[in-house]
Amino acid sequence: MRFPDRLLRVGALAAAIVLTASGTAAAESPPGSDRVRALVGKMTLDEKLGFVSGTTDPRDMGESGYVPGVPRLGIPELRLTDGPAGVRVAAHATAMPAPVALASSFDDRLARRFGQAIGRDGRALGQDVLLGPMVNTIRVPQAGRNFETFSEDPLLSSRMVAAEVRGIQSQGLIATVKHFAANNQETDRGLFSTGVNVRVGEQALQEIELPGFHAAVDAGAGAIMCSYNRLNGAYACQNERLLNSILRERWGFRGWVMSDWGANHGAGAITKGLDQEMPGDAFGPDFPAYFKKPLREALVSGRIPMAALDHSVAGILGQMRRFGLLDRRPRPSRDAAGGAAAAQRVAESGAVLLRDRHGALPLTGRAGRDIAVIGPTARIPLITGGGSSHVVPDAAAAPLDTIRARAGAGAKVAYSAGTDLDGVTVPASALNPAKPVDTTVPAGKTLAYTGTLTVPETGDYRLGLQISGGTGSLALDGTELVTADGPFGASVIPTRDGLVNWPATARLTAGKHRLTVKAAAPEGTAQRIRLAWSTPQLVRDGIAAAVRTAEHARTAVVFAYDEGTEGADRSSLALPGPQNALISAVAAANPRTVVVLNTGSSVTMPWLNRTAAVLNMYYPGERGAEATTRLLFGDANPSGKLSQTFPATEKQTPVAGDPHRFPGVNLQEDYSEGIYVGYRWYDKEKVKPLFPFGYGLSYTTFSYRDLKVRRTGRGLEATVTVTNTGRRAGEAVTQLYVGPAAKVSAPQAVRSLGGYEKIGLRPGESRRIRIDVDAQQLSHWDTARHAWTLGTGDRTIWVGSSSTDLPLHTKVHI
Repeated sequence: MRFPDRLLRVGALAAAIVLTASGTAAAESPPGSDRVRALVGKMTLDEKLGFVSGTTDPRDMGESGYVPGVPRLGIPELRLTDGPAGVRVAAHATAMPAPVALASSFDDRLARRFGQAIGRDGRALGQDVLLGPMVNTIRVPQAGRNFETFSEDPLLSSRMVAAEVRGIQSQGLIATVKHFAANNQETDRGLFSTGVNVRVGEQALQEIELPGFHAAVDAGAGAIMCSYNRLNGAYACQNERLLNSILRERWGFRGWVMSDWGANHGAGAITKGLDQEMPGDAFGPDFPAYFKKPLREALVSGRIPMAALDHSVAGILGQMRRFGLLDRRPRPSRDAAGGAAAAQRVAESGAVLLRDRHGALPLTGRAGRDIAVIGPTARIPLITGGGSSHVVPDAAAAPLDTIRARAGAGAKVAYSAGTDLDGVTVPASALNPAKPVDTTVPAGKTLAYTGTLTVPETGDYRLGLQISGGTGSLALDGTELVTADGPFGASVIPTRDGLVNWPATARLTAGKHRLTVKAAAPEGTAQRIRLAWSTPQLVRDGIAAAVRTAEHARTAVVFAYDEGTEGADRSSLALPGPQNALISAVAAANPRTVVVLNTGSSVTMPWLNRTAAVLNMYYPGERGAEATTRLLFGDANPSGKLSQTFPATEKQTPVAGDPHRFPGVNLQEDYSEGIYVGYRWYDKEKVKPLFPFGYGLSYTTFSYRDLKVRRTGRGLEATVTVTNTGRRAGEAVTQLYVGPAAKVSAPQAVRSLGGYEKIGLRPGESRRIRIDVDAQQLSHWDTARHAWTLGTGDRTIWVGSSSTDLPLHTKVHI
């Protein structure tokens, strides 16, 4: 699925290289090598301005951003592609699992491999800069982009992003870490409008949100993308404290800073730490491009010193030189097979087994040969989230097909959709004029239908505007329910005949409703358009059919989903549509019901205790079907651990019941929970979640013994013996948590993740492992000194398999 080219770039992240050391550029020569300084000295003003603001790519490879080169000086152009879960261009690319699945692997080596696969793909597909990884903290359970980032824990996020950045950049692709900073929700983030002002205290900012960015800088990230929102009053892309004091002066960042698409608010941002404005004038003359004419006028008049521009240009050129772009480093060929293998490995290692009652999984014997597969995403795979992370893969099998193949000849694998995402074409009998909206709009033409829609009964209706391209809209009783224009709002799951589905769910009363449908086909291309719906009766029929299918099978495997996306936060933590009712009904009919989740973040599970097993696959990438099937049948052993807490109810989360925390009031959002994000809040408030941070089951079991901890010059060194006490080989994630320091008056967590190690063990095998805890994990941010301060005295150290399952503990004096 591709969005209209004009808006493909919206919300993308861009890389920008920043080398200025203060808000007002000094008069010294630009930084960098003699070669870079010489090139800057030879560039005209317009050539420099072209480097700090994006424009339209004359070749249009489907990338997100473009910066023209300077051919007369041998400076090549730059192409910037979206890429948290793979390279998003016009061509096919490797669709990796969602980054949150990668984080759930707790495997730094795998994170590097993840980055290497994307890095090679990006270079091979003609790209120079990757707009990723995203490292914002999972603070709000409803946040639409939680699947695109890593974790609620700063240490886990830090280790994941550092390893991935090293992997990406080892292939010659420049990584752009985003969104700097505190872009933890999509609501009112500020695209095309005034963004929310995030008010966050210094300690929480330094301890929770910023460590991941700092780790990326230490790993050598070439670029940072600043975010839409304001942070403590100042827009992030012109926030001197954030971009200069913290990023450059304290952390020593030597890359460049680019804006999120449309996040710049003035020419003066170049004196406050922003080096590059994206997308520039790529969206046309009506889109503000402050680093073009306004910046030129400010430079010519002397209001902004030319040295500020020179520093920014030199920063970008310096990274181009570092990555061999000025020497036109040869591009590799694609390794589609290697990328697919990496995607499958991440999907398997990051999958989290949440429930397995009486050994329902893995599927063996009759349980694996008499199966009812249920759910629309079993037939049409959901491999990725929506928005700028959506990738078109080389291929993606359907789980239904891989399950049938694995079950083998003679097995019985039946299928029922349970809930039909396509629905049916709204019949003529429900419309007046009695003409179904199911037609082809000729190229360059428009369609307009105005009439009445007669609803047979009061209830929830899923209405879908299904189109092949162009734009469209659907309004009911004067309220526009669907606006099919741009990258946000469409389902990432196409219809069975390949149309893009733009759905909306509305509760309608029986009777007549005013209906308006409009569509416009682009020049040169005809547009298919269809108005479809799912009525309450169709929903009941679908669930009843699924129940009949489940009743006649030994095992029922229900695939459930949500659709996380850039541009919108979830309105609920429940599975969308009638899925909760579907799972409950199937589980009542078949006690051996297994639920496979294709979701991007935490969800509530009112049906949990009625199911036999729950396997969380997240958005598993292009080899998700193969990975899911291997895990279901025990060909692979689940070893993932939750990188975020799953709440028991929507009323029991760190932001529940306080609109000032989420989504904000009058464009003011307060992080009044302070450092108590995720599991830190559940521990402090003594609230029991549905599943805790770090939780995940296995088909084998592990034990821990003989914990020893000693002080080192860098922090702590813990050793512990881990034993596989089960009958299968498996991987154990051993987690170490640090308790508070008694003499510290600043807020501290009850316990916080201090380190982890993942190892594979054969049945009966024991291994002595070491977990290093660096000094920062033993420190807190002192707001009086504006610095990290070691928490001295006796500290408790816990070791175990999750944040709440910690059988070993000891004390160490610091």
